[in-house]
Amino acid sequence: MKKILLVLMFLVSLVSAKEMDGKKVFQKYCWGCHHQTSMAFGPPFSEIAKKRTKAQIIAYIQSPKSMYKAFGYKRSVMTQFHLNDNELQSISNYILSFKGAK
Repeated sequence: MKKILLVLMFLVSLVSAKEMDGKKVFQKYCWGCHHQTSMAFGPPFSEIAKKRTKAQIIAYIQSPKSMYKAFGYKRSVMTQFHLNDNELQSISNYILSFKGAK
């Protein structure tokens, strides 16, 4: 019984850590221009999550200058960040977690 409880606690901590990673990436790179549910300099995550797939979000983060026309923007002012794969996965999951938010 103790083993099952320990395994469950470990799995819950992994899920929480992954969610936290996305929030940490947001706080480090994104919060100056984006907010979760309200307009800032850039669109809120809730709006992005409603319009974009995970692959599109990652592509835009990786190369905003080459993707802005494909997204229908007239220009791009987003800074290109050099995030590792874990950071890209974490931030894209975090953004998509706001899909139903207002």
